[in-house]
Amino acid sequence: MIPAPFDYLRPATRAEAIAALRDRGEDAKVLAGGQSLIPLLRLRLAAPTALVDISRIEGLRGVHRAGDTLVIGAATSHDEVLRHPLVTEHCPLLAQAVGTVADPAVRHRGTLGGALAHADPAGDLPAVAVALEAQLVLAGPAGERTVPAGEFFVDYLETVLQQDELLTEIRVPVPGTGWGTHYEKFHRVAQAWAIVGVAALIRRDGDTITDARIGLTNMGPTPVRARAVEQALLGTSVHNGGIAAAAEYAAEGTAPTGDLAAQPDYRRHLARVLTRRAVERAAGTRGTAEPVTAG
Repeated sequence: MIPAPFDYLRPATRAEAIAALRDRGEDAKVLAGGQSLIPLLRLRLAAPTALVDISRIEGLRGVHRAGDTLVIGAATSHDEVLRHPLVTEHCPLLAQAVGTVADPAVRHRGTLGGALAHADPAGDLPAVAVALEAQLVLAGPAGERTVPAGEFFVDYLETVLQQDELLTEIRVPVPGTGWGTHYEKFHRVAQAWAIVGVAALIRRDGDTITDARIGLTNMGPTPVRARAVEQALLGTSVHNGGIAAAAEYAAEGTAPTGDLAAQPDYRRHLARVLTRRAVERAAGTRGTAEPVTAG
């Protein structure tokens, strides 16, 4: 449970951090909150020769609004995101999901950018970023580039981030009027990783669903956008059983894994059940939580 030896670097600026990553090459890792990286180091599942600590770089933390976009610094902690009035007012889905991450101690240290860059398919926030159609700003030696969240995640624990790039900002479009949101998560014990999670944004005009975005957690090596469900929901009344019918498409295009927590067929079942509940809660037609049963 003791990490392999490494050099600890604490750059004062983004430019210094990028230079350190470039100079140290593939043996360097970025340290933000450390809530995902430190356990890997202790188990020696990762053994970098250098850690580049970005936690004190000015300008990588905080939330502000720029026009119709919320701009969140990548080093902003989960707790800051959860409590920030701009997030709770303009992006409640993100606050709902962050509130389910681990426990208060982890939320005080873990960062939004770190969770996205780590790209664990069981993590709650990648699917939320995809459903929100967030834009991720990456900075490297050649300057900045912006990548849609749907294109950021490549494979299990793998993103488009290059070795000498930093994730610096998450830009979230502010939804207009008529939207409801909900994050529904199933986990066996409190503070555990999601066995399956569903991020839902639903827009209503009266009783009719006019737009829908659904992101799935832990239904493949990367977060999944449930396009078949979204299409089935368009034009559906919130009262005639159409939501339940649309949710039956939730497992289409997914590739869930089997492990000690759940087998693929159970995850597909959960995806259908949780999608229905998330959509109904986002649409305002369902109240308190219910237990999930095998079926």
